[in-house]
Amino acid sequence: MTTDSDLFLSLCNELLAKDGHDLDTQCRIASSLGYRGLELAPGTFGATSDATDAKILGQIRQRIVSHGLAVTGIHWLLAPFPDASLVDPSRRSYTTGILLKLVEQCSLLGGSVLVHGSPSSRQLSDKICKEVAMENAVAVLKPVVARTDDLGLTYCIEPLARTETPFLNTVAECLELVDRVDSGSFLTMIDTSAAGHSEDVAVADLIREWVPKGVIAHVQVNDTNRGAPGMGQDPFNQIVEALKSVSWERPIAVEPFQVVIDAAVTAAIGAATMRALWTTEMSSK
Repeated sequence: MTTDSDLFLSLCNELLAKDGHDLDTQCRIASSLGYRGLELAPGTFGATSDATDAKILGQIRQRIVSHGLAVTGIHWLLAPFPDASLVDPSRRSYTTGILLKLVEQCSLLGGSVLVHGSPSSRQLSDKICKEVAMENAVAVLKPVVARTDDLGLTYCIEPLARTETPFLNTVAECLELVDRVDSGSFLTMIDTSAAGHSEDVAVADLIREWVPKGVIAHVQVNDTNRGAPGMGQDPFNQIVEALKSVSWERPIAVEPFQVVIDAAVTAAIGAATMRALWTTEMSSK
């Protein structure tokens, strides 16, 4: 048997914020459930203005640390900015400017990874085909990733389900962008819900295929029904077994969008499911 001492669960905070919990309450709930970190959505803590206020961000970081938690990173980067676009050349400079400020925010918060999902910023049109979108994404992200590299952070482009966006839906597609940007601090990730909708192989097989190649810098776990692990039918026993088989040591972020009863109960289900599976002997191959 293994213990959960090497399991680092981080909770994505937006559901708790949506339920009306302030940051200190979010931290108390997460800590009481055994989470070791928070992955923050910038729109939940008021740090989305054009100005990066180091004092405010430092205070947020200290409040989280005072509860025994770490800020593991930030996600939903462009959700508070409806006019931002990863794919539209006419909004390139504006979007790059926002992302550069978010990189600074992540550093000041003490995070180590930025997760770029933000489906609203990845919508194509008759004038923006996938190749134009790809070229623009490279141009947007190159200066952002250069700053990420300077600060010792990691920037992840997230494969999203086709129901959310037609652009960058699989690990392989994201790796084309990774190759074009060409920076050691720019990688991709696996979101288990999105992967369950968009990939041609099982999520466990996806983990075993790509993690050993050094291109996966982050993992978010949620069921394909958009709930927490344990709220649906996805084979999280196989997913956890795969993560253990590749010696995954980075944080695992629980990111549910649907709730059972309320956000705190949902977070509890996700933590309990992951911890129970992590401490169970790996099944024989």
